Amino acid sequence: MAGGGGRPRCPPGVLLGVAAVVVAAGWVRAELKEEQSIDLIGKNEVYGDIRHEVNVYVKVFANSPFLVCMDLALSQERLIDPNYLWTGPDGRVLQGQSYVNLTETGKLMVMGFMVPMSGAYTCTLSHKVIETTTQEETEMVEAYKFMVYAYREADHAYQVSVRFSTTSCTLKNNDLFIEILKKILNSSISHLTCHITGSSYKCHSIRTPKDGLQYELFVNFLVNPFAPGWEEVCQEFPYDCEDVTNKRGRQAAELIGKFFHQIKHVLKSEFQAVPTIQYMDNSFSMTPIDSCRPGFGRNHHTHQNCASCCVVCAPGTYSPNNEVTCQTCARPEASTYGAKSCH
Repeated sequence: MAGGGGRPRCPPGVLLGVAAVVVAAGWVRAELKEEQSIDLIGKNEVYGDIRHEVNVYVKVFANSPFLVCMDLALSQERLIDPNYLWTGPDGRVLQGQSYVNLTETGKLMVMGFMVPMSGAYTCTLSHKVIETTTQEETEMVEAYKFMVYAYREADHAYQVSVRFSTTSCTLKNNDLFIEILKKILNSSISHLTCHITGSSYKCHSIRTPKDGLQYELFVNFLVNPFAPGWEEVCQEFPYDCEDVTNKRGRQAAELIGKFFHQIKHVLKSEFQAVPTIQYMDNSFSMTPIDSCRPGFGRNHHTHQNCASCCVVCAPGTYSPNNEVTCQTCARPEASTYGAKSCH
């Protein structure tokens, strides 16, 4: 019988392409390809797995959880003369780097996580197994690979649709009404560095069995959290920029909702010049619209367990704007994480 970790081990380097996934916030189960699953994260620690790489998602500016250089089963065993060697995405040894916290038991934390820190973090664990009867020593080596990705929360805007009745689609006051409405809405949310964008309307003739022919204005606009001055707000809260922005966006959306809830009273006081236009009861609707910052996107296939996250674009992909997907480069020129163009 062998002592000190005598269970059979896979040869070093056996890292399959299947990904178990954990998110660096809260408690998440890492799903394996088999029918069963195993808890790989707890107490801010993520365990490796010699069978496949483990995906870890770290919010920009946050610290990663501790990446443990062994799997859950091995952590319950006695290890003789363990030695841990961590390398980062660029292949450099991480021991002594200022941005990592590396413990004597082989646990790695990457601090103040930034986009360029994304990539493969690999740990090679070597330890001895001593045969009880002969005292013969055998060195065992295992490799653990963690794919660590920077992510951001999605930015939230709100698409609003609302209808108004009017006396005619050719009424000149229709344009005036929309402009005044936009100004009132903007003034009510400007203190939140939010504004109304993409406002438009169409007039349609509607035939109803009860009232005959009517005319309605179909109005659409976006409650946008990026009004002039939002960058200054982010400078005040650089580590929680999207959290602050999204909070202000929600507050603005709530104010818009209250406005239309009380709009019949508002119309009487604010729109005396255009009394022919009236709000259509229960026509107000609001839909959240998510977007990602340039260099980030969503991929429900690649990042199934972080599907709502805006994950940094992988090498060979890019995102030049605030859409929610990373596009594939025609040529693999984007060799870094978080590319905003292919060049």
